[in-house]
Amino acid sequence: MRLNDLRDNAGATKSRTRVGRGIGSGKGKTGGRGVKGQKSRSGVAIKGFEGGQMPLHMRLPKRGFNKPNRLAFAEVNIGRLEAAIADKKIDAKKPIDAEALIAAGVIRRAKDGVRLLAKGALKSKVEITVAGATKAAIAAVEKAGGKVTVVAPKAAKSDAAAE
Repeated sequence: MRLNDLRDNAGATKSRTRVGRGIGSGKGKTGGRGVKGQKSRSGVAIKGFEGGQMPLHMRLPKRGFNKPNRLAFAEVNIGRLEAAIADKKIDAKKPIDAEALIAAGVIRRAKDGVRLLAKGALKSKVEITVAGATKAAIAAVEKAGGKVTVVAPKAAKSDAAAE
């Protein structure tokens, strides 16, 4: 078999119906839209419309809130950190911070800081500086003989400077 011999199975693909191409096609004149009215025209968007009655999505109460100035963290699992150490992208003997993680390709950008999460296992003894860490992640690093230093996130520092 060669690449130029590849074909779909017979009947696997169906050609597009060309509407409005004469009455003999069976989809001519009105093109399967019925007759007249709003839905026969183009540009119709009446997904939530209920004939003038207040739509369900507007009758239900609003809930929740999205904080406009919420911090966004670059999340790193300890399993990902261990994988980078095993691949020799990070030196476990040196202190690890956001710059070291970016240089190793573990994270793309630091955002408002790095947050350490506990998914995976850590065998290496590491000294890591992050903007946030879960209790389980701190416990896992300390169990491996390492140390976690939690510093204030970037955006929090700028908020404190403004006050």
